[in-house]
Amino acid sequence: MVYMTDSAPTTLTLTQPDDWHLHLRDGEALAAVADHTAQQFARAIVMPNLNPPVTNARMAADYRKAIMAVLPDDSAFEPLMTLYLTDNTRAADIEQAHESGMVKAVKFYPAGATTNSDAGVTDLKKTYPALHAMAACGMPLLVHGEVTDPDVDVFDREAVFIETVLKPLMDDIPELRIVLEHITTGHAVKLINQSGERLAATITAHHLLMNRNSLFKGGIRPHHYCLPVLKRETHRLALLDAIRSGHPRYFLGTDSAPHARENKESACGCAGMYTAHAAIELYATAFEQAGVLDKLEAFASLNGPDFYRLPRNTEQITLRRQDWQVPDNYPMGISTLIPLYAGEHLHWKLGTD
Repeated sequence: MVYMTDSAPTTLTLTQPDDWHLHLRDGEALAAVADHTAQQFARAIVMPNLNPPVTNARMAADYRKAIMAVLPDDSAFEPLMTLYLTDNTRAADIEQAHESGMVKAVKFYPAGATTNSDAGVTDLKKTYPALHAMAACGMPLLVHGEVTDPDVDVFDREAVFIETVLKPLMDDIPELRIVLEHITTGHAVKLINQSGERLAATITAHHLLMNRNSLFKGGIRPHHYCLPVLKRETHRLALLDAIRSGHPRYFLGTDSAPHARENKESACGCAGMYTAHAAIELYATAFEQAGVLDKLEAFASLNGPDFYRLPRNTEQITLRRQDWQVPDNYPMGISTLIPLYAGEHLHWKLGTD
């Protein structure tokens, strides 16, 4: 990372980052949002929770073609594909996906945990043949770390998942490499810090910037609703401690999740925040607030490729200290998409050279 000026930097030059957790959707939503990511990131791990879900290498190839078709012809962006783990995923499905070279991970959604997760895993033991195949070829398992038991408080579901699902899984298949995605609690931070090299975590910008008060500021705020849900301030502070530590197994994953405005602002609104419009600017804001801009590059650009055993990027991006207003909305087909911090001001801006 390059700093300009002797005090607060006015320019940040970073190795081009990657997004290790991204929702692009399909159809009109895909066409509306894909270039936001491609303008900032060299690569992104693309979530497979479409309808129907992406469950094999052929479907992943088709989805990759659809993504590339909506990007400019000169785009260098590389989507990194994933499979959706189900009770019926076979070891052969994993082996074929690994051999394809384009599928880099498999996503574990507990059934009913979040958007389009109805086909998710109902009994993790049923997936063990597939998970053993993943361990054998070194393919990471990406985990949505929440239990779905309705008797468990929504704010406790990550902590309960860690104790009742994740730790037993790690004991049962010690060779399996795992990314605990979009962590939100001190429980997750403690686990990452105490675990070996096979366990990593992504952290979103919104979980670094906001606590659960943001859900209710001035009334119900549907565009601040995501899963895992925002937590109390003590947990946000634990995430800030995680990025301050410079620990190499924390890295950037936006979990940017586009939904049409009417599907967020409804009697039963969808979970997910859209952050791809200003992803790296939001992370720069969070790291500056935490006093660790010097650690942004490793988190955004180096730790992820190292864990995934992929080469680091060689291109660079530049952020400038510049006050700008986030648009109120973006077009998405016949609807609109409301971005995080719509109408508000940010103070870092991605440069064009």
